[in-house]
Amino acid sequence: MTQHPYLRRILHHKLEARLASFPVVVVTGARQTGKTTLVRELGGNARSYLTLDDYDVLDQARNAPDQLLTRSRLPLTLDEVQRAPDLLLAVKRAVDEDRTPGRFLLTGSANLSLMESVAETLAGRAVYAALLPMTRQEAAGRGSAGQWDAFVDRPPTDWLSALTPEDGAPAADALPSRQRPATPPSWEELTLRGGYPTPALHLASAEDRAAWFEGYVATYLERDLRQLSAIANLVGFQRLVRAAALRLGGLMNQADLARDVGLAPSTAQRYLHLLETSYQLTRVEIYATTGTRRLVKSPKLYWNDVGLALHLAGSDRPGGAHLGNLVLIDLLAWRETRTPRPRILYWRTRGGAEVDFVVETPNVVVPVEVKSARRARTADARHLAAFMEQHGSLARAGVLIYGGTETFWLTDRVLAVPWHAVL
Repeated sequence: MTQHPYLRRILHHKLEARLASFPVVVVTGARQTGKTTLVRELGGNARSYLTLDDYDVLDQARNAPDQLLTRSRLPLTLDEVQRAPDLLLAVKRAVDEDRTPGRFLLTGSANLSLMESVAETLAGRAVYAALLPMTRQEAAGRGSAGQWDAFVDRPPTDWLSALTPEDGAPAADALPSRQRPATPPSWEELTLRGGYPTPALHLASAEDRAAWFEGYVATYLERDLRQLSAIANLVGFQRLVRAAALRLGGLMNQADLARDVGLAPSTAQRYLHLLETSYQLTRVEIYATTGTRRLVKSPKLYWNDVGLALHLAGSDRPGGAHLGNLVLIDLLAWRETRTPRPRILYWRTRGGAEVDFVVETPNVVVPVEVKSARRARTADARHLAAFMEQHGSLARAGVLIYGGTETFWLTDRVLAVPWHAVL
C-alpha cells in the first residue's frame, strides 16, 4: 500500500493543547475525513491506540469496557467509539476516579452529543472538536483554513494588506515551490474533488473519484447510518439524500422535501437529523437580533463535502451555490480553531434581501456574500449594504467573495476578494 506523507490538519495544534488540559478529548466527524491519521500523529509512541473497527476490540468494548480501558498504562486513543456507545459510560467512570489530562483521546464518526443511543454524555469531562473534510490550505500542506482571522480580528483598514495576492497562503514565499501553484486552480475543480483526502489528493481522474464516492455512499450512508438508527425505508432514504444534494444552498423546508420524496414528514425529519448527526449535512440558521422582523425563519441546507454532494446529485457542473458551499466548509473548519466558537449564519428578509453568510463573534459580525461571476459590480454589494445599515457598528464592513482575480474596495465598506485569496 502506498504511504502518503502526513499533511498537518487544522486541528493538530488545538488538540495538543486540549490534551494537555483535559482528561477526555473527542474528535468527531464523518468517515474518511482523516481522523485516524490525525489522532495517530498526536502523541506518537507516547499513546496506546485501539480501534473499534477491530472486531476483537469491539467485542471487549461492548462486553468488558472497563477492562478495555486498562489494557495499557499509556494514555489511550480509542478510534470509532460510536460503535459501542456504552463505552462512554466506562470512560466516565474512569475519569471520575482519575482526571489526569490527556487520559483519553476518542474519535467517532457521528456527533456523540446528538446520538439518540448515547444514554449519558461526557458533559463536564470532555471537550469536543469536529474534523471537517480538508480545506484548500490543508490540502496544500499548510494546516490551516482561509483568511477569516483577518476579517474578525483586524479593522477593515487592514484587510487589504492582510490578504496575499496570489493564492491566499500566509507565507507563500517560505513554501517549497511544489506547494506554490503558478496560477490559482479553478474553484469548479476543487468542488468536484471535494475535501475527503483520497479523492481530493490521490485520485487523478473523474472516473476514479466517482468510483470512490460510490463506495463511500454504499459503505457509509447505507451501512454505517443504519447501525446508528434503523432505516426501514432505504429507497426513501436514498431519494431524500439525492433531493438534499439537489437543494444544496436552498431553504430547508422539511414538509416540502418530505412531500417531494414521498416520505412522512416525521420520517424525513428523522433522516435529515441522521445526516446532520453523521456530519453529512449542515444547516445554517438565520441571523436575527432582538426585535428583528420580516426575516425568513427557515434554515439553509448545505453539505459538509461539495464533491460528495455533486456526486449524489449526478452532476459534474458546479454552480454558484457550490462555491458558496466551499466557502462555508472553510468557515466551519476555521470555526473549530476559535474559542469561543463563532456562529456561522445567514440573513434573508421576506423582501428578498439576502446575505450568504454572517460570521458572528462576541465583538463583531462580518457579512459575507459569495458570487461565482468573474467580475464584481457595485450592485453585488447592495444586500451587504442593507445588512450593515440595519446592524450598525457591529458590522464594520462586508466581504464580497467572487470568481475574479483582483482584490479591491468595491464600495467604502465592501471589500471584493477573489475566492482563492480567501480560501
